[in-house]
Amino acid sequence: MAQGTYESGIYRRGDVRLSDLAGRKALPIGVSDFRTVLKNYVFVDKSLLIADVLATPGASLLFCRPRRFGKSLNLSMLQAFFETTIPSIPGVTDTTELFQGLAIWDAEDGRYREHHGAYPVVRLSFGNTKGNEWNETLESIQANIAAEYERHNYLAVSDVLSERDQELFLQVASRNTSQGVWSRSLLTLCELLHKHHKTQVVVLIDEYDAPVMAGYTYGYYDEVVAFLKRWLTGALKDNSALAVGVLTGVQRISKESIFSDLNNLIVSTSLSVASDERYGFTQMEIDTLAFYRNQTDGIAEARSWYDGYRFGNVDVYNPWSALNYFNSQCTADVYWGNTSRNDILTSLVHDTDDKTMSELYTLMQPDGTLDKAIDTSIVFPDLGIRPEAVWSMLYLAGYLTTNDTKLPNNISLSRVLRIPNREVAHLFRSDIIERFSSIAGDRERLGQLHRALTECKDDVVAKELECILKDNASYHDLYHEAPYHTLLLGLLFGMSGYEDPMSNREAGHGRFDVRVQPISPDRDPLITIEAKWAAPKSSEATNLPALAQAALAQIEQQVYESSAFIGAAGTVRWGVAFSGKHVICKSERVAR
Repeated sequence: MAQGTYESGIYRRGDVRLSDLAGRKALPIGVSDFRTVLKNYVFVDKSLLIADVLATPGASLLFCRPRRFGKSLNLSMLQAFFETTIPSIPGVTDTTELFQGLAIWDAEDGRYREHHGAYPVVRLSFGNTKGNEWNETLESIQANIAAEYERHNYLAVSDVLSERDQELFLQVASRNTSQGVWSRSLLTLCELLHKHHKTQVVVLIDEYDAPVMAGYTYGYYDEVVAFLKRWLTGALKDNSALAVGVLTGVQRISKESIFSDLNNLIVSTSLSVASDERYGFTQMEIDTLAFYRNQTDGIAEARSWYDGYRFGNVDVYNPWSALNYFNSQCTADVYWGNTSRNDILTSLVHDTDDKTMSELYTLMQPDGTLDKAIDTSIVFPDLGIRPEAVWSMLYLAGYLTTNDTKLPNNISLSRVLRIPNREVAHLFRSDIIERFSSIAGDRERLGQLHRALTECKDDVVAKELECILKDNASYHDLYHEAPYHTLLLGLLFGMSGYEDPMSNREAGHGRFDVRVQPISPDRDPLITIEAKWAAPKSSEATNLPALAQAALAQIEQQVYESSAFIGAAGTVRWGVAFSGKHVICKSERVAR
């Protein structure tokens, strides 16, 4: 692959541009202020998002992407490009030197330059408005609004505004006003800026959904949705002072809730083709970044760990993780999962039923997929009445992806979902291990169970399984083999020296129940488990040892080990018989 060229702070390779005005090749880890990034770090050029926004004058756009996919930096870039220079506002200075050399500056013979520094901007972020109670969150929202008013404090003495306008401005800026005024405060600020500057206003709102997700978690969902609906609708619909509005978030939260009255809202989700390259890094961008930093040896590992997402028609990497990977000298690790709580995923793994857990195991299998319909306009209460809504939530949050992005608004279309990459698979695995460590008692007891499985300790395994069933299962749930199978699979995640368990895969003359493949077959044995269930009070239930022995024999008879790599450590076979909360285990070690 050809090297690129570096000139005037811009590194170019093919159609990709990197801005590095400082020339230090430093990466912006945790920095989302555009001016700071452009002056000190490498910036992967996403400036054509500006052209996307300008293509829809008078409209409002909502970009929904997973967290840490560049939404805040892109919004800061929009502010830096659009905002007119105002001497009284600290930091609002001419940004021509930052945009020269970026794609937007040259696009279409420079036609977008006329919009540079041409608008007053309202910029708000709700990332910090996540209180445990509604009053706390409302006060935080109001504080953010008041701070943005104060940023435009020149309006308080504007000779263009009337005394009434100035008085209204000061009421909000001082947080001394009524709820009705707060509900109109975004529209009011747009109108006052429009009057003063005699030009339309750009509105930018980051993480609009953060207080909504907190509201769902802490029980004030209806209150926060009602406030945001009034506040946003007034400013973003039929507002002659609005040039364009841009919102970002993870969840769409539309339908009959916040955006039901905003018929001018254009929504871009991970299914959308429009702006599909503006969030996340493409393969060409990753290659260019690696070339620029002389780290091309790390590209293959970065692909397996952080690539795998499909946005519209484009395959992309998680940008947060990719930047951390290259910044850490190409050390693979879980970077994205450690940035904040993974509430949606944790809730799925810890609180779900056996059916959903079984589907989750299917996803965790090599090349595992699920066919599910995705509704990107779900609302949080759907989780309580539509169990399948969790898959849409996981998709929007970035824990799942799909290549089936056609007809993005068709909520009944079944799409093939998959886990994007090794990093996200690790997050699923960690939560599964955490759940089943708790079920087993703790991680130490779970480790003891794992060792007993490799050492053929029949009584120890049976005793541990019986204890787990007594403490965690209801007789009403143990009426067929599936819940036992689900339990066994969950308990086998995180075995030291072993890969994730596989289930119901074709081998020999049938399908084995569970297999655990050692990472080093010469050191640890292959483990194959066949489970049997007997209805309580049945004839089989009265002779569980014979049922367990039959299960053990089935492994050899059906040649279930035929497709596995067996090393010097040989194999361990297990027959496990369940009935109610009773368990009998039979095992044997077979030399290679």
